[in-house]
Amino acid sequence: MLKYISDILLDEELEGKNCMLQDSLSLQAAEKSFYDVLNPKDPPSPNQFPLPVYQNFEHSDDDSTHMLHQSSLVESFSDTLLVSDSLFKKQSHGNFEQAGEANKFLTNGNFGIIDEERYQTNGLKGKKNHQRDDENYPGEGRSSKQSVVSADDSEPQEMFDKVLLCQGEHHQEWESCTPYCAMKREGTEQLQHNRQSIGSKTNRSKRQNKDEEGVDLTTMLNQCAQAVASYEQGTASELLKTIRQHSSPHGHATQRLAHYFANGLEARLTGVGTPSFSPLYSRQTSAAEILLAYEVFTNSCPFKTISQFLANRTIMKLARNETRLHIIDFGISYGFQWPCLIQHLSNRPNGPPKLHITAIELPQPGFRPTERVEETGRRLARYCAKFSVPFEYNVIAQKWETIQSEDLKIDRNELVVVNCLHRLRHIHDETVMENSPRDAVLKLIKNINPNLFIHGIVNGTHNTPFFATRFREALLHFYALFDIHEATIPREEKRRMMLERDLHGKDIMNIVACEGVERVERPETFKRWQIRNVRAGLKQLPLDQELLKKAKKLSKLMGYHNDFSLDEDGHWMLHAWKGRIITALSFWKPA
Repeated sequence: MLKYISDILLDEELEGKNCMLQDSLSLQAAEKSFYDVLNPKDPPSPNQFPLPVYQNFEHSDDDSTHMLHQSSLVESFSDTLLVSDSLFKKQSHGNFEQAGEANKFLTNGNFGIIDEERYQTNGLKGKKNHQRDDENYPGEGRSSKQSVVSADDSEPQEMFDKVLLCQGEHHQEWESCTPYCAMKREGTEQLQHNRQSIGSKTNRSKRQNKDEEGVDLTTMLNQCAQAVASYEQGTASELLKTIRQHSSPHGHATQRLAHYFANGLEARLTGVGTPSFSPLYSRQTSAAEILLAYEVFTNSCPFKTISQFLANRTIMKLARNETRLHIIDFGISYGFQWPCLIQHLSNRPNGPPKLHITAIELPQPGFRPTERVEETGRRLARYCAKFSVPFEYNVIAQKWETIQSEDLKIDRNELVVVNCLHRLRHIHDETVMENSPRDAVLKLIKNINPNLFIHGIVNGTHNTPFFATRFREALLHFYALFDIHEATIPREEKRRMMLERDLHGKDIMNIVACEGVERVERPETFKRWQIRNVRAGLKQLPLDQELLKKAKKLSKLMGYHNDFSLDEDGHWMLHAWKGRIITALSFWKPA
């Protein structure tokens, strides 16, 4: 995984690109607000805004044709425009009643169509062909087709390999998909060394914090949230002013936590609403910054690393005798999970299977809703070419609950694995819409009839519609995350500040400041997910005890902090910090 992060950081065009997930969630949060402006009398149905785009990149030994096609873009063109930066600008009072401004962005019928793009691979060499066939689109102007932007083919492959692939002394020991352990441990040890080198300074800081213990920031935050919930603006403003005086994004864990929760409270109090519209969060974070923050997170915390190890090792074991493997990845994002799997598939004694990945994401803003996910596919395609693994890649970018099983091009001669790690929390539930999109996605997974469904979740209880209760539970959840950073990353580490500001800070803003469809951070506990999955017609599988033991051993080998724990409860693998469950992983199949 860490190798892939460094790989992507070398992308010359990455610096100017916003985070893929944040863009997608901004689009999701914005849709209903603009629909209400343009159609105030008719509430939208959950299926009103599909944005289907299907794309296929294929690598195979027989040099088969590789096609990209697209459908129903006309129906959803306005959805793509909704995330234009100019549309995201909102006055501080949060007034959206000027529908005339939005009308300027409506289309007259000319739409951008993504060009066909064919990928062919033979052995270790990849070849890319681009074709245009204007007569296939009669009646469209010259701007009606746009070629897909390619990932930079000149990206230094050696750095990709060094940072991303499994190699070195632990490669054979673990026989599975995990970041380069030696490099990972080196990163962890470097963070620990940096903390020790500034230990005296940190201790002085802690002594200073003790002098301020008369101010209980956690209690004041809860009191302020209660005042906001009760519309006691004067009381809330006074409490918020005091909190501001004692909080800081540069202080200890509680001060940093208070700073970001105060931002959310202030946005809610002033009616700013959606974080994308908030002057506090008008700064757009580049993908490069996000990845730098993510890198330090994986160095200091095992949640992603160990979950992906167990997931990929389970896939390897299930597919050991298969000739065709189809992975349907809900929320593929940058594809951190798959390069090591590709490498190990190539090492099978009986040769690699044909790997077919269907990448499912929320649409990106702009005229190319699949562009960033296509770049992920091109990177993965290069690895498949490098390791001579036959490869096919499809992209679907639309609301997940609108996808039909027929859209996924499932071949029953393939071993089908559905993978979704920590992303279903962004799908709305029955508290937002009567026909729960979250349950619809689970029923879709059941209808796919996969051989295996890998379900990773963020364990949280801060999804209640009651604000004060949600605030209190979110405070407990994020305190654990900020405490992890305090224990594992130096306070002066710039990447820690990016992680807290641009990832946790924006999540906190969304949870605290937003309601309805604008609130996209909606985690549930693993026990609640258990009920949902069973109700959707899924049957839970027991954890592989041998792999679970290896995961525990690997966590220790990588040198993570002793306060992290890995346990099992009801066939769920649970990751906890000081006893508080943060993430969970489970395996399912149709009942």
